[in-house]
Amino acid sequence: MASDSRGDAQSENREKQTLNCQLPTTSAQWALGGSTPTFTSMDLRHLRYFQAVAEELSFSRAAKRLRIAQPALSRAVQEVEAALGAPMLERNRRTVRLTPAGQVLLHETGIVFERWDEALRRVKRTAAGEEGELRLGYIGPPTQAFLGRLLSEYRRRYPRVSIHLEERTPERVWEMLAKGRLAAALTRPVMTTEDLGLRTLLLRNERLGAIVPGHHSLAKRRTLRWKDLAPEPLIVLARREGVGLHDAVLAGCRQAGFLPRIAHTPSLVGTVLSYVEAGAGVGIVAECVITPGVPLRFVPLQPESSVPLVLAWPEDMDPPPVQRFRELIQEWLAEKKLWMR
Repeated sequence: MASDSRGDAQSENREKQTLNCQLPTTSAQWALGGSTPTFTSMDLRHLRYFQAVAEELSFSRAAKRLRIAQPALSRAVQEVEAALGAPMLERNRRTVRLTPAGQVLLHETGIVFERWDEALRRVKRTAAGEEGELRLGYIGPPTQAFLGRLLSEYRRRYPRVSIHLEERTPERVWEMLAKGRLAAALTRPVMTTEDLGLRTLLLRNERLGAIVPGHHSLAKRRTLRWKDLAPEPLIVLARREGVGLHDAVLAGCRQAGFLPRIAHTPSLVGTVLSYVEAGAGVGIVAECVITPGVPLRFVPLQPESSVPLVLAWPEDMDPPPVQRFRELIQEWLAEKKLWMR
């Protein structure tokens, strides 16, 4: 033990002699000193070394704590002081004390490392898809049956991911995806999908059918042929709001050999239902529109025609939060949780 004490004392004496040769000893000397290293010459290692000395108030104990040679530790602290232009420590043969400036630096260094450690944790969480942002576009009626439940589960699994929702028409959704304003979307394909550099995951194909009031003559039928609609005034979603659905209706009528009598083309599916309830005609919609509480009858059309619902995302931009969202959807598809009867 005596040998260790003499060794520490000798090391501190050598260190003091070295510091006396290299460092100014008064405030005036610091102020009038020569060229000063820039702040950019310091790095986190310098601050780690200073923090250890400031907390231990001993160069020898700090060196043991850091598992480095004491001369290297002394040089690092000197570089910190030179870069800041002021002494951080008061040294004599027996003690090491913090100067007022050193006390401030120790406090701020603790904050720096807390922020740095948190930054590292956030980077790791973001890389794993556990933190970040999910900007999700969607179309309303086709996603009503599952979107709330899906997002609730996603938030439960990834509470640090911020979710931003944008309800738009299919065409607008694709446009926002292509421009990078959305990270992913639940929507229907449009004719230009392949040209936009987007990838899709099919969620399901939704049957088309006629929707009529319960007292309508067609309401008692189990299925309808397309040509049964020839004498009826039809109510179809406007093409600008749903090109896939609108074009599928026109194609079904054309293949059945008649030109449809389009009575109304509203911009919202809810307006289609209102027109039907008012007796203005027969609506043609996807099966997702019929939910409990809707006082209308959905009758599937034959031959069967359908419109797809997909998850879409940019091919060249697939951040971790989108990957985790897609994995959750694939999991629910496999377990048949998206559409619960």
